[in-house]
Amino acid sequence: MDLVTLCYRLSERYPRSEEFNLRMQTRRAVISVAANIAEGHGRTGIGEYLHHLSISHGSLMELETLVHAAVRLGYLETDATSQFFVGTEEVARLLKALMRALRQRASEATPVIV
Repeated sequence: MDLVTLCYRLSERYPRSEEFNLRMQTRRAVISVAANIAEGHGRTGIGEYLHHLSISHGSLMELETLVHAAVRLGYLETDATSQFFVGTEEVARLLKALMRALRQRASEATPVIV
């Protein structure tokens, strides 16, 4: 959720001409990251949870790309995005660790047929 807040604040710097383009796409991507983590957590099966975490990770990669584009277009300064990219790296690390732990739990729960 910290990343959501930070991303919304950064996207406020985009020009008015990007209100319904890059700004909205950036905001949709960051909300998708958080929402898919929450939705996956609310699912009953580990497979469903992993699926939503994978979508969340994809949205995170989309988000990074959109912010890189904003920097290249001159809408954001590199200095202004440093905290943002630290945040996306942390979220990616946490997502990967959670997915690894869930896969491990799923493999331990699978009965071995002899």
